[in-house]
Amino acid sequence: MSTLDMERIYLQFSGKVTGYLQARLHNMAAAEDLCAEVFEKALRKQDGYDPEKSSLGTWIFTITRNTLIDYYRRQKPNDELDENLADETEIDEDLLSGETLSELAGALRKLPQQMMDIIVLRYYDGKPLTEIAAMMQMSYGAVKLRHQNALMMLREELKYLRED
Repeated sequence: MSTLDMERIYLQFSGKVTGYLQARLHNMAAAEDLCAEVFEKALRKQDGYDPEKSSLGTWIFTITRNTLIDYYRRQKPNDELDENLADETEIDEDLLSGETLSELAGALRKLPQQMMDIIVLRYYDGKPLTEIAAMMQMSYGAVKLRHQNALMMLREELKYLRED
């Protein structure tokens, strides 16, 4: 890859990477720092990218996810990382109807990290569950089950918010 290719990759993915990191860190400065780290790693490891093995987005997401894990390890060296990092139907329209984005974002933040990742990848990035399974190094069945459970949890949380 040339420098021009890496610049194109940065322009294509930096917004999504920063958004993904910011949603997990709730700290824009830290997210921007980690985004820079992700693309530095991508530049250093560009010879290791094999388009036969994965898409460019999958490769960038994998670097992003690993960088985030490294960040958490540096921040909390004594805490253990959570080991837990549906069907192909579209998201239930009832889930989104009448909800504000802030309510949905609040409900999403209450999900376990892995479930939140699956929902974000599925509906924000438009990835199929099979690709998410490969990205997260999980079986399709495990991702499908977590996806369904996440949707049920979101429904319950939004139902609870409506009752308040």
